[in-house]
Amino acid sequence: MVKSGLMVRLEAKPGKEQQVADLIKTTLPHAQAGSRTVDWYTLQFGPSTFGIFDTFKNEKGRNSHLGGQIAEALMDKVPELLAADPIIEKVDILTAK
Repeated sequence: MVKSGLMVRLEAKPGKEQQVADLIKTTLPHAQAGSRTVDWYTLQFGPSTFGIFDTFKNEKGRNSHLGGQIAEALMDKVPELLAADPIIEKVDILTAK
């Protein structure tokens, strides 16, 4: 069962919304290759607000993911595409189906 998760919110700069959407979509192969990532979703909350939600079997997997290729790719683009630093929240999964 999954026990740990991450909820990441990304706010695009005006005019950069499509680039942010494209960027998070291109990280899918990295998520698929990550053996510690159980579930991985990219989200759009509104016109300029995006997110990533992923789950892990344990804290070790979550921490490993935070230092991985997806995080690196996103952080490299923060100054160019995002209005603010990503909001990264560690969450505990209470139930899952």
